[in-house]
Amino acid sequence: MPLLIWQVLFFVVPLGFMFVMSFWLVKDYRMTPAFALDNWLKILTWGIFWRAYGYTLALATAAMALASLFAFPASYTLAFKASDAARRWALFFLIIPFFTSYLVRVYAWQVVLAGNGIISAILGFVGLGPLSLLNTPIGTLVGYLTLTFPLVLILQTISLSSIDKNLIEAAHNLGCGPLRTIFAVIIPAAKVGLIVAALFCFILSFGDFVSPYYLGGSKPPTLSIMIIDSTKSGQQWPRAAVIAVMMIISLLTVAFASVTAAYRRRG
Repeated sequence: MPLLIWQVLFFVVPLGFMFVMSFWLVKDYRMTPAFALDNWLKILTWGIFWRAYGYTLALATAAMALASLFAFPASYTLAFKASDAARRWALFFLIIPFFTSYLVRVYAWQVVLAGNGIISAILGFVGLGPLSLLNTPIGTLVGYLTLTFPLVLILQTISLSSIDKNLIEAAHNLGCGPLRTIFAVIIPAAKVGLIVAALFCFILSFGDFVSPYYLGGSKPPTLSIMIIDSTKSGQQWPRAAVIAVMMIISLLTVAFASVTAAYRRRG
């Protein structure tokens, strides 16, 4: 009951108000309560919106794939090769980045990715630079990974650590090599945790505003940046509400599909 009350007060009610506001109109820079489809027709027939939607979806999907792939070797090592003490210390150090503001970490990446930053200097030393990665999609992805990679690694490690080691020993006794054991035993056994970790990465990346703005240069815009631009342009809060509702519908669709896939039984 407390969880239900919390969800209703801080998720359902604000979401319902935002959905209602998406039908309002703006006249003389003031919102007027109404029930009109003008905002929905404007946004859903606006080519810029769909380009931003595709760009946001592509970046979030890329961040999810990269974070999951980069984290798996480390989580596999922590779960099956490291001692209990080493695993606890590793998880502790993975939590430390969350002690600092995400915005501060993004500002630090601005210095690193700039044209006169350390990465550009290294590329210039080997004859490939100078090269600025700031205000590029790569910069945005770096910010997304800064936000999500520690969380993905922690969730993957916890999921892999819970696998019954007897299953792995049985696979080896039946002739499975290390690679086949990973794909035939470990990944299916940890499927729920791996999918949940990827889902968290996608959700955080899809709705993030800081990295596309400070590291990606806002061009092309993501949906979160479009929301900010809409509120600044003629106080179009109803149009911003339409974009936000479309984002939430997309995230709920991905979340339900991911959870269904995670708990679906084979055969």
